[in-house]
Amino acid sequence: MSLVDGPSCEVVLSGAIAKRLQQEIIFDQEKLNHSPLLVGFLSNGDPAARMYADWTAKTCANNGFQFQLREVDREELEDRLVEANRDENVDGIIVYYPVFGNRQDQYLQQIVDVSKDVEGLSHTYIFNLYQNIRFLDGEKLQKSVLPCTPLAVIKVLEYLQIYNSILPYGNRLFGHTVTVINRSEVVGRPLAALLANDGATVYSVDITDVQIFSRGEGIRKRRHEVTEAGDMTLESCLPLSDVVISGVPGESFKVPTRHIKSGACCINFSSEKNFPPDIKEKASIYVPAIGKVTIVILLRNLLRIVQNRHKRQRSP
Repeated sequence: MSLVDGPSCEVVLSGAIAKRLQQEIIFDQEKLNHSPLLVGFLSNGDPAARMYADWTAKTCANNGFQFQLREVDREELEDRLVEANRDENVDGIIVYYPVFGNRQDQYLQQIVDVSKDVEGLSHTYIFNLYQNIRFLDGEKLQKSVLPCTPLAVIKVLEYLQIYNSILPYGNRLFGHTVTVINRSEVVGRPLAALLANDGATVYSVDITDVQIFSRGEGIRKRRHEVTEAGDMTLESCLPLSDVVISGVPGESFKVPTRHIKSGACCINFSSEKNFPPDIKEKASIYVPAIGKVTIVILLRNLLRIVQNRHKRQRSP
């Protein structure tokens, strides 16, 4: 961390967080008897998808993983995914969305075999996320896989020690109030659910309304519940929140600094700058981007599914 722009705000760059996670990945990867193969499928001309694929290739190469990018016509993608599912040499699969940009993309997410889904988008993983089920088996040996960007935000919060390690695992955000600006099905909603399942009270802010994700008074409930926040707005949520996380894709959107609680931790996961420059005068910690962490989480998920496969093979 480096002190910047005055005595109170620290700007934390994602590279430092990613580096620590990389060390954990290298340690676990060395225990395997092979270099896992991740196959990426690109079926669109989206420059952002191409950039993500390039980042994936570079990160894999730097960390001892194999990566193959397969560029296929979107009409052939379903068949190519089925082939990759059956290929024993393929350890993990990632699809660079959007492909069709509609509900057909959701269908494709379910084509990828759950045992090779490094993005955590299969129904099993999404069900477990919302139900606060953290393992795939009754013995609690095989951990469920979480979507990359929401998990990257969690890892950022752990790095910043927002998570209280004194509290039991699963309750370590108890006492924190978080505003998440974005309720997309890909990032915003699952992120709010993860935070609430870990004990936080979460204000999930979207264009039309605000919803509250929480496990109730004293976090007595096993998983989060969602309630409507009545006439609350972004401006009324911000002063109550010690953590503010924003991921609005629009270039014109800016989180209103004047409403942010003094000393709040602010994290931006949008490709745009959601926080204006004066955020450093109000926040105690500011993370301007998390992209490098997200890419490393992809490799972490790849390791996780390989480890789960080995555990299944060893079980009687």
